Amino acid sequence: MLGETKQELSSGETLYVPAYSNVYAGPKAVPHQLATMLSIHNIDPRNLITILKADYYDSNGKFIERYIKKPIYLKPLAHTFYYLKEYDKRGGPDTNFIVKWRAEKKVNQPVVEALMYGARVGISFTSSGRIISEYAE
Repeated sequence: MLGETKQELSSGETLYVPAYSNVYAGPKAVPHQLATMLSIHNIDPRNLITILKADYYDSNGKFIERYIKKPIYLKPLAHTFYYLKEYDKRGGPDTNFIVKWRAEKKVNQPVVEALMYGARVGISFTSSGRIISEYAE
């Protein structure tokens, strides 16, 4: 079918999700603070997935915070998110999340994104997760 893409199936992955705490504007590169929401969508219509990790790292790759203390079970087509306030400067300008998920069998890969937005400056954009390793039992 025209426009149809092949959906990759997986039983789990570790993802790298870039995020940005601020953007710079103007000739003096004035920083504008941004809020960040890490968003995880289970897009499989029949199977649940387990979120094992959502860790936050700073601009230098130093661990800052673990957002998941125990596994989160996302039902089919369910969503969860983690929010960093606009004034949270712990990570520096260029931060990232490491997200790890798994499933009992091969499922549609979840959509994992960071949404950055600044209400005061009227800017918003997303950054998609990238696979850094497949789940291995």
